[in-house]
Amino acid sequence: MEAYLPDGVTIEDVITVLAAMSAFLVVLAIWSSGIIKDPMHGRVKHLQERRQDLKRGYSAPTKRKPTLQKASYLGAMQNTVNKFNLMKNEQAEKFRLKLLQGGYRSKDALVYFMFFKLILPILIGTIAVILIYGMGAFDLKPMMKTLACLASVLIASYLPEIILRNITVKRNLQMQRALPDMLDLLVICAEAGLTLDSALLRVVKEMAQTGPELADELNYTAIELGFLPERRQALTNLSQRVLLPSVQSVTATLIQSEKYGTPLAQSLRVLSSEFRNERMMKAEEKAAKLPATMTIPLILFILPTLFVVLIGPATCQITATMG
Repeated sequence: MEAYLPDGVTIEDVITVLAAMSAFLVVLAIWSSGIIKDPMHGRVKHLQERRQDLKRGYSAPTKRKPTLQKASYLGAMQNTVNKFNLMKNEQAEKFRLKLLQGGYRSKDALVYFMFFKLILPILIGTIAVILIYGMGAFDLKPMMKTLACLASVLIASYLPEIILRNITVKRNLQMQRALPDMLDLLVICAEAGLTLDSALLRVVKEMAQTGPELADELNYTAIELGFLPERRQALTNLSQRVLLPSVQSVTATLIQSEKYGTPLAQSLRVLSSEFRNERMMKAEEKAAKLPATMTIPLILFILPTLFVVLIGPATCQITATMG
């Protein structure tokens, strides 16, 4: 082993360096786990940008100041996407809405998404061709080599959509869990006499730690309620960004309350009770499935061990007697 080391370096020096690196990583992990991170950090910037955009759009028309030049890599991505006219088709609008549903509201998010959707099939396909045909990494038949290359290109083309869909599903699940608490707080604020805008801002302040995703969406909606000419449009945008039946029911209730002047607190209280009952029913359903789910692990792992413990001594005694 020491023959492969540089002159003057011993195996003890290598072990010392590795031990020091391990100690540093352990201290870094403990330090990072002890830091209290603000879940709303990083989202406030996009909310401020949205507020400024709405101010520019609905206030007195003024000339916009020239913005700073974008980063070189982002400019190259945007030029590549614009060269293929990927930002002006119907797919771009559909992906923009999906990015909003996944929590990506930045103006450059669509550029990143379309760029990687264009480049990844070419990159992954080239790597697959080099590995399969150039280096002979896999012993495959000629037809299977062609199918493997085509499959890699197809998977790479859908990979950004798959990742975005998984992120959206996880985000919706977290918002679904925080929704009953949000409704309870909204009912309390409505009964206290606060308007819808003030109630949403108060709920956002209280739920910034427990439900940052839902608080982010409510804060975004509160900003639009203050600037859009039609308050109904802000609530409709919320239902389009969050594809949850419960959130759509809440937005429909809020729209109805804004339109007809129905009591907001009473309607939200009924919705909150229904959502809590639904969550309890789902928990009871999972508990009812537990015996059937545990059957297979019981048969595979517990019963063989039990047979060995019970039958093993008798088998050994019979073998010794017969021998």
